[in-house]
Amino acid sequence: MNKTSQSNIIRVGSRILIIVGSVAMVVGAVDPMEGSAIILPGSGLMALGTFLNQTDRSFFAYRMWVFILVAIGVGALWGLSQIGGLGGKSGHSLWWALLMLPYPIGWSMGMWGPGSPRWLLALGIIVGLWYQVILEMVLTHRGWRQGGAAFFISALGAVTIIGCLMRLLEKRRSRPKENPATL
Repeated sequence: MNKTSQSNIIRVGSRILIIVGSVAMVVGAVDPMEGSAIILPGSGLMALGTFLNQTDRSFFAYRMWVFILVAIGVGALWGLSQIGGLGGKSGHSLWWALLMLPYPIGWSMGMWGPGSPRWLLALGIIVGLWYQVILEMVLTHRGWRQGGAAFFISALGAVTIIGCLMRLLEKRRSRPKENPATL
């Protein structure tokens, strides 16, 4: 096998890893708590695919930071679940939830970060809208007093929507204009 075909195989493989990782990030986001088991490997696949694609170091560093943030936050989520959760009868302060904060930050960055294709940005907007629906469902069924986590999820959805829209606008502006004389 020559070097060109080998590099083509690596390039195609890296794209597959990035696509599979991106899909995992979207599918896991439908239920952010249970989906963390899908989002964590998805963000890892995106970082690995970016590494194999041999893109510039800053782009790989960005995807690696997304993975690290998700891993830290998911680790905290799983660890806190193992010790009985937060608030209520668990006896653990809700302030411990701050340890999980890197998870949603990393997920959102992964959705609208540099290099995100249009289809991923569109799905990020849909997930962000879903997070607005979650807030409405919680407020309808449980009321304002038990809506703390839902308010956070709604805010995360809003940030994700804004990030995806800004990235889409940036892509639209950078698209080459068609020359009417050549049509």
